[in-house]
Amino acid sequence: MSATVFIDGAAGTTGLEIRERLAGRSDIIVITLDDARRKDADARREALNDADFVILCLPDDAAREAVALIDNTRTRVIDASSAHRVAESWTYGFAELEADQAARIAAARFVANPGCYPTGFLALVRPLVRAGLIPADWPLSVNAVSGYSGGGKAMVAEFGQPGAPAFRGYAYGGGHKHLPEMQRLAGLTHAPVFAPAVANTYRGMIVEVPLHLRALPASPSCGDIETVLHNAYAGQPLVTIAQSDGATVAIEENAGSDRMTLRAFGDPASGQVRLVATLDNLGKGAGGAAVQNLNIMARLDATAGLIF
Repeated sequence: MSATVFIDGAAGTTGLEIRERLAGRSDIIVITLDDARRKDADARREALNDADFVILCLPDDAAREAVALIDNTRTRVIDASSAHRVAESWTYGFAELEADQAARIAAARFVANPGCYPTGFLALVRPLVRAGLIPADWPLSVNAVSGYSGGGKAMVAEFGQPGAPAFRGYAYGGGHKHLPEMQRLAGLTHAPVFAPAVANTYRGMIVEVPLHLRALPASPSCGDIETVLHNAYAGQPLVTIAQSDGATVAIEENAGSDRMTLRAFGDPASGQVRLVATLDNLGKGAGGAAVQNLNIMARLDATAGLIF
């Protein structure tokens, strides 16, 4: 029997990515509203309550309002906004994060999709904190750059104009909305210093965490870190630990896919390592993750409809 899904916010960048991945599937029926009914409160409430699964691709406040409109105990929700990522009653939707995370997602009624930047950061850092190679109170920094589609329609329109910047940093005042989930889900005492940026490319993402290995209490080697990462993601089809013998990493490496690639670039002379994750901000960082979570919650093949 097919599961019914309503995407609230299907016209946005993430919603369109999700619809693309669900197109043509016989095990999923997508409930759609035309433009007129999409703006009708009663029609929207009806769709939210009729669906087996709802995927919210909305601003934070609108996502909270949508959840409040669901007045039954049957409909299950995946929220792609940042409204519920550290909420106690919601399960974090990063299936590879912990050994039992996929099982927790499968049993959950409310699942919060991870942020794109936190997906890369947590993939790199959480296994190392769990293994004791990075202490929970260690001061960390994360440098990251995303394609401009991560900023939604307004940023897409801005970067589509002549004279748009090649690269622009932001959030210099701190307090980025992704920090709470980075800290909590990594198991850290303090939030990292977060340096996000946007590049003049539509999609793709690089997330980097630098480490001074000699300063860490466990004094791990780069090989130790690679071993922990390999063990953490063994058998995970969407996460690859790549060889780190190259000199460059391209932001487009996983663009247009739902994969994520992790690397540990070590310099034995300095005792430094640069941990690097590449992913698509609209794929594993947004729409692909939502479809993966939907598959898990509906007890379907977790990778059905995903792009490799």
